[in-house]
Amino acid sequence: MDLRINRRRGAGLAALATATVLLAAGCSSQGGKKAQEAEDDLAAGKANTPRLKIAMITHAAPGDTFWDTVRKGAKSAAAKDNIELVYSSNPSGADQANLVQNAINQKVDGIAITLAKPDAMKGAIAKARKAGIPVVAFNAGLDQWKDMGLLEYFGQDESIAGEALGKRLNEVKAKHNICVIHEQGHVALEARCEGVKKTFNGKTDILYVNGTDMPSVKSTIAAKLKQDSSIDHVVTLGAPFALTAVQSAEEAGGDAEVATFDLNKDLVAAVKSGDVEFAVDQQPYLQGYLAIDSMWLYRNNGNFSGGGEEPVLTGPAFVSKDNVDTIAKFAQKGTR
Repeated sequence: MDLRINRRRGAGLAALATATVLLAAGCSSQGGKKAQEAEDDLAAGKANTPRLKIAMITHAAPGDTFWDTVRKGAKSAAAKDNIELVYSSNPSGADQANLVQNAINQKVDGIAITLAKPDAMKGAIAKARKAGIPVVAFNAGLDQWKDMGLLEYFGQDESIAGEALGKRLNEVKAKHNICVIHEQGHVALEARCEGVKKTFNGKTDILYVNGTDMPSVKSTIAAKLKQDSSIDHVVTLGAPFALTAVQSAEEAGGDAEVATFDLNKDLVAAVKSGDVEFAVDQQPYLQGYLAIDSMWLYRNNGNFSGGGEEPVLTGPAFVSKDNVDTIAKFAQKGTR
């Protein structure tokens, strides 16, 4: 057989195959384009599922930078999951419950909520569940979320975190601390200080301050330190309060050290400089991220963590001079 004929015949078949592919591509260009876009979105880590509307409702007080980190995590998850995030907050339990009702009225696809004042939230959450809206809790409400019928919980065990800090105070040979609660009646904050008292071998005094009035916080802590020179540690329950407590200790003129729960960029710098001895990190970015991402997983796959029985713990972890350099690069990004 003439090889030239075979070559011509092979070339003709190849051309025919190419034309067929091009024709098919032309006929289905719209569908192919959509399929490719979907594949590209998935490759980029973005969901191509129907858009969801999720409400995140917290007890954040104005000016508390902790919640900026929570919200940043929530926004990252929402952007990835094609979710419209509706964020609102109020430190008042009754007003927070009203925000839940607003979310119900908007017919949201899910609610992520903090339970700092769980008794005030029971009625509103029951209404959300009756309306068929899944609800997850995060940050506050570890002991209440299951009894209230919520789907999941993301956060740290505040009692365990407090106990860990109390043990750390023993290690640094502290004798007398004041545990500063900036929101009276907040179950998570109360649990932290109770945890400290449980494991600390020295004396723990509870000091209540008005967390929405930072000059008052500063003067109240300073007055307590001046009144009792045996206090060698101030334990605060949030980064802004720790930074203020550093100023209070300087004003009081004593040698009291500051330790705290929670981080922000300035607090990490204070640990690095030695102004704050150590901090307990509960990873607020992770809490916000998981709370929103869990809604996408539940709505699209029916997934939920812990079998509805166990929380997903995000802390505690200690940040001190020993490991602060590792944390600092993430704190600069606002994710720790």
